[in-house]
Amino acid sequence: MNTWLKRLGIALVVLIGVLLAVSVALAGAARPAPMSPWFTPRAGEHRPLVFAHQGGGGIRPENTMESLRHAADIGADVLDSDMHLTKDGVLVLMHDETVDRTTNGHGAVADLTLAEIKALDAGYTFTTDGGQTFPYRGQGLTVPTVEEVFQAFPDKRFGLEIKDSPAGTPEAFCALVRRYNMQDKVLVSSFLDASMSAFRATCPEVATSATESEVRPLYILSQLYLERLLTPAYNSLQVPEYSGSTHVLTPRFVEAARNRGLAVQPWTIDEVADMERIRALNVEAINTNYPDRLLALL
Repeated sequence: MNTWLKRLGIALVVLIGVLLAVSVALAGAARPAPMSPWFTPRAGEHRPLVFAHQGGGGIRPENTMESLRHAADIGADVLDSDMHLTKDGVLVLMHDETVDRTTNGHGAVADLTLAEIKALDAGYTFTTDGGQTFPYRGQGLTVPTVEEVFQAFPDKRFGLEIKDSPAGTPEAFCALVRRYNMQDKVLVSSFLDASMSAFRATCPEVATSATESEVRPLYILSQLYLERLLTPAYNSLQVPEYSGSTHVLTPRFVEAARNRGLAVQPWTIDEVADMERIRALNVEAINTNYPDRLLALL
């Protein structure tokens, strides 16, 4: 028995040695996140960067020129929004697949033409008092196109998410980014691996965030202190504090991200107490529907 245990011990030592050697070799071959001009510090910006989620959808009608202008005017560093492709192939700012929640219209963006969407009231449902008043109803707010936004804010940094849109959306967006020379001003995200892969293949010069399926391996490796085995194909991590019961945004996760050259940009953080707690983690950005609250805190 003693001889058998001794042999088992030797085998385990050899196995551990082999695993360590393989880990060292893989870590030596791995590379940190690619560099991108999007992350070059700008004069006067905040730390962490203030992302105005949907233009600051808690204080102005979301994804409208009104919300974007207000966010820019009060000093938000990044205008964060979402886009869908219309029936006639135009990219518009819209979070949901349908126009129902934020306008006086009905139907999927993909089933409506730009003219039909432009006829809708984009301030129709906005309220800050539980539906007692609708201050932007009938004020002429329309759903903007991505092109209109690029024209209005040529020097602003953007975070733009490709939502569940028809095939061809990543390619159409890439063409628009290049047309307006926004390659260094746009950070692209998506929950959809196919959309993100298509965009990266078409527009490799533009910074991107990790998809949900790309965050998972880094999170697991961070728990094992093996994040240096990973070579990211992305530049940042846009993550919630919790995913279900999993606490994603921990000091160890932030440290692992930094070890891979990745910016951590949590979403969507709206309460001041939460902003203070997450700021203490030394993250690179905070995405919020209330940029005014975060700016006051900073």
